Amino acid sequence: MSIADNIKSLKKETEGTNVTLLAVSKTKPAAELMEAYDAGQRLFGENMVQELVEKHETMPKDIEWHLIGHLQTNKVKYIAPFISMVQSVDSMKLLQEINKHAEKNKRIIDCLLQIYIADEDTKYGLGFDEAIELLRSEEYAALKNIRIRGLMGIATNTDNEKQIKDEYYELKTFFDGVKASFFRKEVSFDTLSMGMSADYKLAIEQGSNMVRLGSTIFGARVTRLRD
Repeated sequence: MSIADNIKSLKKETEGTNVTLLAVSKTKPAAELMEAYDAGQRLFGENMVQELVEKHETMPKDIEWHLIGHLQTNKVKYIAPFISMVQSVDSMKLLQEINKHAEKNKRIIDCLLQIYIADEDTKYGLGFDEAIELLRSEEYAALKNIRIRGLMGIATNTDNEKQIKDEYYELKTFFDGVKASFFRKEVSFDTLSMGMSADYKLAIEQGSNMVRLGSTIFGARVTRLRD
């Protein structure tokens, strides 16, 4: 099926739900992104800052760009003028850096706290206790140019569906607890980003309202070397 057909099929599949589709466009050429754009897709997620900046410069300006990969503090300045959301906030240091550059650009930048839920050492994220500690801290209270919109998590890369379901269930439970404890009066805390092409249906079952889909939309990803 074409990219447009894939998007149409996904939108039909999620019709009547509150699930938002984020097209993960890393390594994909602008021509393929435009196919998705012409099919109505406006939310795109990138992993690498340089690639994100290049695509932002050439693509239509009504696209909402999400940074979903690990973000180094020294690269925040390149995306701060335009980024719609940073989904991969995994430290107070990074949150403070985003806030600093958001203030310089006279913006408030939406962020998700990335929570570590996988049984894998290669994944990034805050532990449950670390996230609570961050939200309780005076350092967080001092940040005026970021807005925490919710949580993001990446499940273990496994064929064990029960394990994936359990990890997503734990994150949804934690999301509900964080909302009740810290954001009860803030309707803006509304995003639970979990689920990718291999497991998005399980994630939706467990309460995800944003899924990050690459190959499901664009087909298999081509790997290329990066410096």
